[in-house]
Amino acid sequence: MTATIPAGVESARDLVGPAVAAAVDRLSPDVRIVASYHLGLTDAEGRPAGRSGPAGKALRPALALLSARAAGAAPERGVPAAAAVEFVHNFSLLHDDIMDGDTERRHRPTAWTVYGVGAAILAGDALLVLAQDLLLEGPAPQGLWASRCLSAAVQRLIAGQGADLAFERRDDVTLDECQQMAGDKTAALMACACSIGAIYVGAPAELAMGLAGFGAHVGLAFQLVDDLLGIWGAPEITGKPVRADLRARKKSLPVVAALTSGTEPGRELGALLRQTEPLTEDDLLRAAGLVEEAGGREWAETAADSALSSAGQCLGDTDMPDDVRAEFAGIAEFITARQW
Repeated sequence: MTATIPAGVESARDLVGPAVAAAVDRLSPDVRIVASYHLGLTDAEGRPAGRSGPAGKALRPALALLSARAAGAAPERGVPAAAAVEFVHNFSLLHDDIMDGDTERRHRPTAWTVYGVGAAILAGDALLVLAQDLLLEGPAPQGLWASRCLSAAVQRLIAGQGADLAFERRDDVTLDECQQMAGDKTAALMACACSIGAIYVGAPAELAMGLAGFGAHVGLAFQLVDDLLGIWGAPEITGKPVRADLRARKKSLPVVAALTSGTEPGRELGALLRQTEPLTEDDLLRAAGLVEEAGGREWAETAADSALSSAGQCLGDTDMPDDVRAEFAGIAEFITARQW
């Protein structure tokens, strides 16, 4: 199944794209070329890629613009907040690709493989600073509030990434720990994206909190689906090699659910992943089968459905225009659609 991209996501790309490109132009030339390439604005030689905005689905910018609309503001007023969230998201991707050793993203070589590890790290750092610059250049005190919201999300994102790295050295990761990691690494920034536009335009705290709750649940559902795709997703959809997460022996949510299931397939999976030798293609196929036999796939699918239901409850309990609520629901359905 291929989900249809909501109209709001496409319009967000067109609206936020020029702001992203203009902000990237502030960077020094050596850093700009890396950031522009990673964002899909240029090719590896710095030639324009012919896009109207950055590569990727522009989900977080779309959510940020929607949150401004939820507060009764025109979406244009939320553009700096939307661009800031997009920069932070891409800061994390640049660093994640290095830490995970990923060589392909969005069907292109990752930035670190093209320009080197140091250059990619600097580009990620630069995008993080740009994000805060955009918010602090905005209206006071709303720009400061939005900046603090983004900083808190980044702190949680870093904590989640740190836990993810620590899990690689442990054989005793619990499912609760893994869910906390996912909440920090993914859901925190999604919650920020869903509320930062409203904060930036001065919305009441009740609205911002309701939107953040929605985003947190959607973010967890998104991570669960992403973890499922990391094992069973088609490369033409994920932009990564098949079973990439198993090859990297990531302690993803379905894997940890399987490892902690107390089943024979779970124990066999643990023994397989503890091997010191590189996993062969046959090993990877067997590992994917063991995750499923141990109930990891079913658990993750059920948990994703539950998180999506909780997100819908938050939407229903938060006062906003009906058309905005419907668009939030549409994006949530889109980003958690199963595509394998």
